[in-house]
Amino acid sequence: MTLGFGDYLSLLGGESLLTGLVMVMVLLGLYLKNKNIQGYLALAGLAVALILTIGADRTMGPIFFGTMEVDPLSQFFKLVFISVSLIVVLAGLSRYKDSPSQDEFYILLLLATIGMMVVASSIDILTLWVGFELASLSTYAMAAFDKEKKNLEAAMKYFIFGATSSAAMLFGFSLLYGLTGTTKIAEIAAASIETMGPATLVALIFVVAGFGFKMALVPFHMWAPDTYEGAPTVVTAFLAAGSKKMGFVAAFKVILIALMALRLEWFMAFAVLVAITMTLGNVVAIWQKSVKRMLAYSSVAYAGYIAIAFVVVGAANNGGFDIAVAQGGLAASLMLILGHAFSKTGAFIAVAVVGYMALREGKDNPDDIEHYAGLGRRAPITAFCMLVFIFSLSGIPPTAGFIGKLLVWGSTIDSGLIWLGVLFALNSALSLYYYLRVIMYMYMKEPAGAKIIEPRGYVAAMVVALVAVFYIGLFPQAFVDFAYSAAAVLLH
Repeated sequence: MTLGFGDYLSLLGGESLLTGLVMVMVLLGLYLKNKNIQGYLALAGLAVALILTIGADRTMGPIFFGTMEVDPLSQFFKLVFISVSLIVVLAGLSRYKDSPSQDEFYILLLLATIGMMVVASSIDILTLWVGFELASLSTYAMAAFDKEKKNLEAAMKYFIFGATSSAAMLFGFSLLYGLTGTTKIAEIAAASIETMGPATLVALIFVVAGFGFKMALVPFHMWAPDTYEGAPTVVTAFLAAGSKKMGFVAAFKVILIALMALRLEWFMAFAVLVAITMTLGNVVAIWQKSVKRMLAYSSVAYAGYIAIAFVVVGAANNGGFDIAVAQGGLAASLMLILGHAFSKTGAFIAVAVVGYMALREGKDNPDDIEHYAGLGRRAPITAFCMLVFIFSLSGIPPTAGFIGKLLVWGSTIDSGLIWLGVLFALNSALSLYYYLRVIMYMYMKEPAGAKIIEPRGYVAAMVVALVAVFYIGLFPQAFVDFAYSAAAVLLH
């Protein structure tokens, strides 16, 4: 079937709108003296893109010469990316108000979002690579946006590790293309069965290393704590909740499909990787005095939780394919991704408010946990929102995080991986130690300063994330059904 220009706009309306908006904002930035309107333009554009993405036809099949596809999986991740970007823009309305360079911040944010959306729709390694690099290059610049020493250091580490992982990924892709003669992901998986050999395994190892960086799996996680701590906090929220999820959708599309096709007994290798990642993340988080750094290591642990999907699918694919178990494992990780996106974005926005307060009062180390003392009385909205986000990250009902963790735990039991389910539960319990410590400071310590007026942009961002966390936790069925339909795309 031949598609017209209007069909492409309806299928990729969100990407098309945001691309056009970026061009308009670049031109406006050249002439506007007061650039505050740029934030509202980005906010409006993301809101419309969200509506267009929800309304897109998910049954059209491959488009753009078979390089992209609009399906439940792509739309699920696009909704995550756009929602996180929208929340970050809300926070940016306060963070970069009256800044002469704020248009650059919003343009970079929109470009990164477009890149992540392209990755979500890609079924070809070329378009996936283009989207990956567009998002990566934009976030490198965002990490250094405030041009402070710690920002520049964070951005440099991020860039060096990112460039190395990109080179590894591209080398793996080039080997796969040379071995199979195609750039289509599904065709690569099918051809790999016939050309299976040492070269195929080497190619997959390089691809896993490249994606492992973006997902922050051990031992590819080294960049995450330093970058998250050094980057502007609103940027950290975007990296932890948005950019990292791009790594997972790409890995699901490439690694999972390839490994399923090869039917190797690879899932135990991933099980060890997952166990080390979630345990190391939680153990190291306990010793952090910086709440920002603690949340960074918590994100590493969450990468391990989400990657349980690889293990469950591998177990289901071992000695006869159990599609129900595989679909359940993937859907569980998708729900965990959804809950983590909103919870972690909101948590980092709350950290940004505390940092704002500390800097206004001339205090050093604005991310230190000591500045959270008495936060419930100093900034009650921020403290309550942080409380809910911590509950969600801990897996306490009725929150989105609880639904995700419950489904992931259930998927490990259904797949017969009892030991992994027990380890997952123990790690979730371990995380309560450092999460509850923050709550104790906020509500059981004497205030570390006077009460402040909480910035409206930050408050609006946290409230949006709060509503999403509660809504998903209280009414999860529609989201679970969406996650199951998205998981089915990978298993057809």
